[in-house]
Amino acid sequence: MAQQRASQTPAQKKAQRRWASRPMAIVSSDRPRVTLAIIAVTGLVYVIGLIPGVGPLLTNLLAFNSVYLLPQAGLIQPWRLLTVALVHGGFFHVALNMLALWFIGRNLEPLLGRARFLTLYVVGALGGSVAVALLAPGVWTVGASGAIFALFGALLVIGRHIGADIRVIGVIIAINFAWPFVAAGVQSIGSGDFAGALAAVGISWQAHLGGLATGAAVGLIYSRTRAPRQRGLQICLLVALTVVLVGLLAIPAIAYV
Repeated sequence: MAQQRASQTPAQKKAQRRWASRPMAIVSSDRPRVTLAIIAVTGLVYVIGLIPGVGPLLTNLLAFNSVYLLPQAGLIQPWRLLTVALVHGGFFHVALNMLALWFIGRNLEPLLGRARFLTLYVVGALGGSVAVALLAPGVWTVGASGAIFALFGALLVIGRHIGADIRVIGVIIAINFAWPFVAAGVQSIGSGDFAGALAAVGISWQAHLGGLATGAAVGLIYSRTRAPRQRGLQICLLVALTVVLVGLLAIPAIAYV
């Protein structure tokens, strides 16, 4: 991003000045405290999960499965829609997600502000879980991938609005999204069972898709409601998006299978 700023065209600099002239987009010199806090909390949950006998219990309590959203399950546990972002399948899983969060968050959080960045992360996690519930009902998932892809989606949209070169961001998103399909294709060469290989890869492309779409929607809301007088409209649109996401859970999952 620093290299892009150094090589910006006059038109791009003008677009960025228009964005930065609005209060919500003033770049802060503060440390990305929300990003660091999310990393710290997620890391703490991972460390607690390493305690013998505690890890499986913690995962079973916080991981997401759409079964726990159905009345017939006997016990509805809606918190799993968000807490799934706190538990991971291993060291490399949590390390890669938190590394991605750090690289994106340290640039995006000062641009948006702490409250908006946290809202983006939480709503993105929700969007990822909703997509899993609709596209992979009954499947257990863990990880912050939905929230991370929401940051990607928002960065893509906001970068476009400030005149940044978003081609690199687009390539990174495409590579990350395509990776589970490529890995499954390689594994299925011998067996020919692509669906089974895709499930064996263990990467929830549904959460990636849901998070990416949700993050792009939040980024569009932020981009189009930057003026102080639009603060109320921005909040209303974010609430409406959240209501729509929750409302999608009422749609029978079989319609998407």
